[in-house]
Amino acid sequence: MDVSIIIVNYNTKKLTLDCIRSIYDSYSYSSIEIFLVDNNSTDGSLAAIKDKYKDIIIIANSENVGFSKANNQAINLSKGRYILLLNSDTIVKNGTIDVISRFMDENKEVGATGCKVLLPDGHLDQACHRGFPTPASSFYYLVGLDKRFPNKPRYNGYHLSHLNLDEVHEVDCLVGAFMMVRRETIEQVGLLDEMYFMYGEDIDWCYRIKQAGWKIYYNPKTEIIHYKGASSRKKPYKIVYEFHRAMYLFHKRHFAKKYPFFVNLAVYAGITLKLSFASFINLVKK
Repeated sequence: MDVSIIIVNYNTKKLTLDCIRSIYDSYSYSSIEIFLVDNNSTDGSLAAIKDKYKDIIIIANSENVGFSKANNQAINLSKGRYILLLNSDTIVKNGTIDVISRFMDENKEVGATGCKVLLPDGHLDQACHRGFPTPASSFYYLVGLDKRFPNKPRYNGYHLSHLNLDEVHEVDCLVGAFMMVRRETIEQVGLLDEMYFMYGEDIDWCYRIKQAGWKIYYNPKTEIIHYKGASSRKKPYKIVYEFHRAMYLFHKRHFAKKYPFFVNLAVYAGITLKLSFASFINLVKK
């Protein structure tokens, strides 16, 4: 088996059906298996998927176990040389799976690869091409210095926007909407960290992959469309909370020991303020 494709579904019936259809329509020469992990959807998506796609391996959870754990359930059952995390709200373009798997075949030092991820309006989903969120890079991004000095690497560490987005190159981290990971890499660094319920698990995984000596690449020679945030568009408080909790977890686990007390205090205070503001905006919108 070449590629094990894992899709986590939570109340995104039409999007998930379209995503699966796009995989079959992409004319892949790679041998694939598709896992659908359903996190206790209530929109009838599980029945619809079972009815239409008989050859998909389905894992039906009795509760919403989160993105990390759901993917890990399928990874543990998968047989592919490569594992592809694919969001349910994506459309795979023709040849995408082959282009990325072939690239990894030809570059044995690469632990994970992502493609160009486009939003429906044609703009780049910047999450597919990122640096690690260090305190400095996060600050420069927050105050807009990356936009003021677009060609300066020092100020563009957050989205690496000073690099050519049409060329293949190494990056720090990819987005979980499309991330192909080598099985040997997973065997070395472990599965997704289930402390992350939703958000942050992709950055954490990429950090551990690079710490183990593997390279991570952005390959824009192929692309997908990402209907971003479809399963969390209504943004209940839990989603807002989990997004900010992921920031806290990542910094505490990977950066806190590297920085003095006052920097960590500033980071945690910033996350708390951002959570408070986002929660207020979410409440007002209701």
